Amino acid sequence: MKLGLVTYNLAFSWDLDTLIEKCGRLGFEGVELRTTHKHGVEPSLTAKERAEVKEKFASTNVKLVGLGSTCEYHSPDPAVLKQNIEETRKFILLAHDVGAGGVKVRPNALPPEVPREKTLEQIGMALREVSSFASGYGVKIRLEMHGKGSSEPVYIKEMVDIADHPNLYVCWNSNKQDVDETGSVKENFNMLKDRVEICHINELSSDYPWVQLFSMLQKAGFRGFCMAEAPASQETERYMQNYKALFNALNLVAAIRI
Repeated sequence: MKLGLVTYNLAFSWDLDTLIEKCGRLGFEGVELRTTHKHGVEPSLTAKERAEVKEKFASTNVKLVGLGSTCEYHSPDPAVLKQNIEETRKFILLAHDVGAGGVKVRPNALPPEVPREKTLEQIGMALREVSSFASGYGVKIRLEMHGKGSSEPVYIKEMVDIADHPNLYVCWNSNKQDVDETGSVKENFNMLKDRVEICHINELSSDYPWVQLFSMLQKAGFRGFCMAEAPASQETERYMQNYKALFNALNLVAAIRI
Protein backbone atom coordinates (compact mmCIF):
# COMPACT_ATOMS: atom_id res chain seq x y z
CA MET A 1 0.00 0.00 0.00
CA LYS A 2 1.19 3.50 -0.76
CA LEU A 3 0.85 6.67 1.31
CA GLY A 4 -0.46 9.87 -0.22
CA LEU A 5 -1.85 13.19 0.93
CA VAL A 6 -5.21 14.90 0.56
CA THR A 7 -4.70 18.66 0.46
CA TYR A 8 -7.66 19.19 2.81
CA ASN A 9 -6.54 20.89 6.08
CA LEU A 10 -2.86 19.97 6.20
CA ALA A 11 -1.83 21.34 2.81
CA PHE A 12 -4.66 23.68 1.81
CA SER A 13 -2.36 26.72 1.74
CA TRP A 14 0.43 25.23 -0.39
CA ASP A 15 0.89 26.10 -4.03
CA LEU A 16 1.47 23.22 -6.43
CA ASP A 17 5.26 23.44 -6.46
CA THR A 18 5.45 23.46 -2.66
CA LEU A 19 3.03 20.54 -2.44
CA ILE A 20 4.98 18.38 -4.88
CA GLU A 21 8.33 19.22 -3.29
CA LYS A 22 7.23 18.46 0.26
CA CYS A 23 5.45 15.24 -0.65
CA GLY A 24 8.40 13.97 -2.63
CA ARG A 25 10.93 14.79 0.05
CA LEU A 26 8.87 13.46 2.97
CA GLY A 27 7.87 10.16 1.40
CA PHE A 28 4.27 10.80 0.35
CA GLU A 29 3.97 9.13 -3.03
CA GLY A 30 0.80 10.78 -4.31
CA VAL A 31 -1.68 13.59 -3.81
CA GLU A 32 -5.41 14.21 -4.12
CA LEU A 33 -6.01 17.84 -4.96
CA ARG A 34 -9.14 19.03 -3.22
CA THR A 35 -10.99 21.83 -4.94
CA THR A 36 -10.82 25.48 -3.67
CA HIS A 37 -7.29 25.15 -2.29
CA LYS A 38 -4.21 27.19 -3.13
CA HIS A 39 -2.79 24.66 -5.59
CA GLY A 40 -5.34 26.09 -8.03
CA VAL A 41 -6.05 22.99 -10.09
CA GLU A 42 -9.63 23.81 -11.05
CA PRO A 43 -11.90 23.40 -14.10
CA SER A 44 -11.24 27.04 -14.96
CA LEU A 45 -7.66 26.26 -16.06
CA THR A 46 -6.80 26.85 -19.70
CA ALA A 47 -5.46 24.10 -21.96
CA LYS A 48 -1.94 25.47 -21.52
CA GLU A 49 -2.27 25.57 -17.73
CA ARG A 50 -3.57 22.01 -17.68
CA ALA A 51 -0.60 20.83 -19.71
CA GLU A 52 1.73 22.59 -17.27
CA VAL A 53 0.13 20.81 -14.30
CA LYS A 54 0.50 17.45 -16.04
CA GLU A 55 4.15 18.16 -16.77
CA LYS A 56 4.89 19.17 -13.16
CA PHE A 57 3.79 15.75 -11.94
CA ALA A 58 5.32 13.84 -14.85
CA SER A 59 8.75 15.25 -13.97
CA THR A 60 8.59 14.00 -10.35
CA ASN A 61 8.00 10.77 -8.44
CA VAL A 62 4.80 12.18 -6.92
CA LYS A 63 1.65 10.85 -8.57
CA LEU A 64 -1.47 12.90 -9.15
CA VAL A 65 -3.82 10.28 -7.70
CA GLY A 66 -7.01 12.24 -8.14
CA LEU A 67 -9.07 15.40 -7.90
CA GLY A 68 -11.23 15.95 -4.84
CA SER A 69 -14.43 17.58 -6.02
CA THR A 70 -17.36 18.41 -3.76
CA CYS A 71 -19.92 17.25 -6.32
CA GLU A 72 -22.93 15.59 -4.70
CA TYR A 73 -26.26 14.25 -5.92
CA HIS A 74 -28.70 14.14 -3.00
CA SER A 75 -30.51 17.44 -3.46
CA PRO A 76 -34.27 17.16 -4.10
CA ASP A 77 -33.97 20.25 -6.32
CA PRO A 78 -33.59 19.03 -9.95
CA ALA A 79 -31.66 22.18 -10.91
CA VAL A 80 -29.10 21.62 -8.14
CA LEU A 81 -28.74 17.98 -9.12
CA LYS A 82 -28.19 18.90 -12.75
CA GLN A 83 -25.62 21.53 -11.77
CA ASN A 84 -23.65 18.99 -9.75
CA ILE A 85 -23.66 16.48 -12.59
CA GLU A 86 -22.41 19.14 -14.99
CA GLU A 87 -19.72 20.18 -12.52
CA THR A 88 -18.63 16.55 -12.27
CA ARG A 89 -18.24 16.42 -16.03
CA LYS A 90 -15.96 19.46 -15.85
CA PHE A 91 -13.79 17.77 -13.22
CA ILE A 92 -13.63 14.60 -15.33
CA LEU A 93 -12.33 16.57 -18.30
CA LEU A 94 -9.86 18.35 -16.03
CA ALA A 95 -8.66 15.02 -14.59
CA HIS A 96 -8.11 13.67 -18.10
CA ASP A 97 -6.14 16.74 -19.14
CA VAL A 98 -3.88 16.92 -16.06
CA GLY A 99 -3.30 13.15 -15.81
CA ALA A 100 -5.27 12.48 -12.61
CA GLY A 101 -6.44 8.92 -12.10
CA GLY A 102 -9.89 9.73 -10.79
CA VAL A 103 -12.42 12.22 -9.47
CA LYS A 104 -13.81 11.98 -5.95
CA VAL A 105 -17.51 12.67 -5.56
CA ARG A 106 -19.73 12.23 -2.52
CA PRO A 107 -23.13 11.97 -1.00
CA ASN A 108 -23.50 14.62 1.67
CA ALA A 109 -26.90 13.96 3.26
CA LEU A 110 -30.17 12.07 3.13
CA PRO A 111 -32.74 14.90 3.13
CA PRO A 112 -35.32 14.10 5.84
CA GLU A 113 -38.21 15.44 3.76
CA VAL A 114 -37.58 12.85 1.03
CA PRO A 115 -38.04 9.07 1.39
CA ARG A 116 -34.61 7.55 1.86
CA GLU A 117 -34.99 5.02 -0.95
CA LYS A 118 -35.86 7.78 -3.40
CA THR A 119 -32.70 9.70 -2.53
CA LEU A 120 -30.54 6.59 -2.77
CA GLU A 121 -32.05 5.83 -6.19
CA GLN A 122 -31.37 9.39 -7.36
CA ILE A 123 -27.77 9.28 -6.17
CA GLY A 124 -27.23 5.88 -7.75
CA MET A 125 -28.57 6.96 -11.13
CA ALA A 126 -26.46 10.13 -11.08
CA LEU A 127 -23.41 8.04 -10.27
CA ARG A 128 -24.18 5.78 -13.23
CA GLU A 129 -24.34 8.81 -15.51
CA VAL A 130 -21.06 10.37 -14.41
CA SER A 131 -19.27 7.00 -14.26
CA SER A 132 -20.29 6.28 -17.83
CA PHE A 133 -19.10 9.70 -18.98
CA ALA A 134 -15.80 9.30 -17.12
CA SER A 135 -15.10 5.89 -18.62
CA GLY A 136 -14.77 7.50 -22.02
CA TYR A 137 -11.86 9.57 -20.73
CA GLY A 138 -10.05 6.89 -18.73
CA VAL A 139 -10.99 8.56 -15.43
CA LYS A 140 -12.36 6.67 -12.42
CA ILE A 141 -15.25 7.91 -10.29
CA ARG A 142 -14.59 7.42 -6.58
CA LEU A 143 -17.53 7.64 -4.23
CA GLU A 144 -16.41 8.95 -0.86
CA MET A 145 -18.26 7.53 2.15
CA HIS A 146 -19.41 10.94 3.31
CA GLY A 147 -22.22 12.91 4.89
CA LYS A 148 -24.65 12.67 7.78
CA GLY A 149 -26.55 9.44 7.34
CA SER A 150 -25.33 8.99 3.77
CA SER A 151 -21.90 7.76 4.92
CA GLU A 152 -23.37 4.58 6.41
CA PRO A 153 -21.74 1.64 4.59
CA VAL A 154 -25.06 -0.07 3.93
CA TYR A 155 -26.31 3.01 2.07
CA ILE A 156 -23.06 3.41 0.14
CA LYS A 157 -23.45 -0.21 -0.94
CA GLU A 158 -26.99 0.49 -2.11
CA MET A 159 -25.87 3.54 -4.13
CA VAL A 160 -23.16 1.46 -5.80
CA ASP A 161 -25.57 -1.38 -6.55
CA ILE A 162 -28.10 0.99 -8.08
CA ALA A 163 -25.44 2.65 -10.22
CA ASP A 164 -24.24 -0.78 -11.37
CA HIS A 165 -21.29 0.59 -13.34
CA PRO A 166 -17.77 -0.91 -13.56
CA ASN A 167 -16.15 2.53 -13.53
CA LEU A 168 -17.57 3.42 -10.11
CA TYR A 169 -15.36 2.78 -7.10
CA VAL A 170 -15.53 3.48 -3.37
CA CYS A 171 -13.29 5.77 -1.35
CA TRP A 172 -13.15 4.27 2.14
CA ASN A 173 -13.24 7.32 4.41
CA SER A 174 -12.34 5.88 7.84
CA ASN A 175 -15.50 7.14 9.56
CA LYS A 176 -16.70 6.22 13.01
CA GLN A 177 -19.80 4.82 11.27
CA ASP A 178 -17.62 2.02 9.87
CA VAL A 179 -17.01 0.60 13.34
CA ASP A 180 -19.60 -1.71 14.88
CA GLU A 181 -20.42 -2.13 18.56
CA THR A 182 -17.58 -4.64 18.98
CA GLY A 183 -14.99 -2.17 17.66
CA SER A 184 -14.62 -3.96 14.33
CA VAL A 185 -14.86 -2.78 10.71
CA LYS A 186 -14.86 -6.33 9.32
CA GLU A 187 -18.52 -6.63 8.36
CA ASN A 188 -18.73 -3.18 6.78
CA PHE A 189 -15.43 -3.53 4.96
CA ASN A 190 -16.38 -6.92 3.54
CA MET A 191 -19.60 -5.37 2.23
CA LEU A 192 -17.60 -2.99 0.04
CA LYS A 193 -14.14 -4.50 -0.35
CA ASP A 194 -14.59 -5.41 -4.02
CA ARG A 195 -15.16 -1.73 -4.81
CA VAL A 196 -12.65 -0.04 -2.49
CA GLU A 197 -10.08 1.55 -4.79
CA ILE A 198 -8.67 4.27 -2.55
CA CYS A 199 -8.71 5.07 1.18
CA HIS A 200 -8.82 8.29 3.13
CA ILE A 201 -7.13 7.89 6.49
CA ASN A 202 -7.03 10.49 9.23
CA GLU A 203 -5.34 10.71 12.64
CA LEU A 204 -3.46 7.43 13.01
CA SER A 205 -3.14 7.87 16.78
CA SER A 206 -6.95 7.72 17.16
CA ASP A 207 -8.86 4.68 18.41
CA TYR A 208 -10.04 3.72 14.92
CA PRO A 209 -9.05 0.06 14.29
CA TRP A 210 -6.23 0.87 11.89
CA VAL A 211 -4.38 -2.42 12.21
CA GLN A 212 -7.54 -4.36 11.42
CA LEU A 213 -8.35 -2.14 8.44
CA PHE A 214 -4.82 -2.37 7.06
CA SER A 215 -4.82 -6.15 7.53
CA MET A 216 -8.08 -6.45 5.64
CA LEU A 217 -6.85 -4.20 2.86
CA GLN A 218 -3.69 -6.25 2.50
CA LYS A 219 -5.62 -9.53 2.56
CA ALA A 220 -7.94 -8.18 -0.15
CA GLY A 221 -4.90 -7.49 -2.34
CA PHE A 222 -5.20 -3.73 -2.08
CA ARG A 223 -2.14 -2.04 -3.59
CA GLY A 224 -3.56 1.45 -3.95
CA PHE A 225 -3.19 4.70 -2.08
CA CYS A 226 -4.08 5.47 1.50
CA MET A 227 -4.46 9.24 1.44
CA ALA A 228 -3.78 11.16 4.63
CA GLU A 229 -6.67 13.53 5.24
CA ALA A 230 -4.91 14.85 8.30
CA PRO A 231 -5.52 17.88 10.53
CA ALA A 232 -3.51 21.06 10.20
CA SER A 233 -0.28 21.27 12.18
CA GLN A 234 2.02 24.05 13.34
CA GLU A 235 4.94 21.73 12.53
CA THR A 236 3.83 20.38 9.20
CA GLU A 237 7.02 18.65 8.09
CA ARG A 238 7.61 17.06 11.47
CA TYR A 239 4.01 15.87 11.53
CA MET A 240 4.31 14.37 8.06
CA GLN A 241 7.54 12.56 8.97
CA ASN A 242 5.92 11.08 12.07
CA TYR A 243 2.79 10.20 10.12
CA LYS A 244 4.82 8.33 7.51
CA ALA A 245 6.68 6.40 10.21
CA LEU A 246 3.46 5.45 11.99
CA PHE A 247 1.82 4.41 8.72
CA ASN A 248 4.75 2.11 7.96
CA ALA A 249 4.70 0.64 11.46
CA LEU A 250 0.96 -0.05 11.36
CA ASN A 251 1.37 -1.75 7.99
CA LEU A 252 4.07 -4.03 9.37
CA VAL A 253 1.92 -5.00 12.35
CA ALA A 254 -1.05 -5.55 10.03
CA ALA A 255 0.99 -7.84 7.79
CA ILE A 256 2.05 -9.95 10.77
CA ARG A 257 -1.58 -10.39 11.82
CA ILE A 258 -2.89 -11.62 8.47
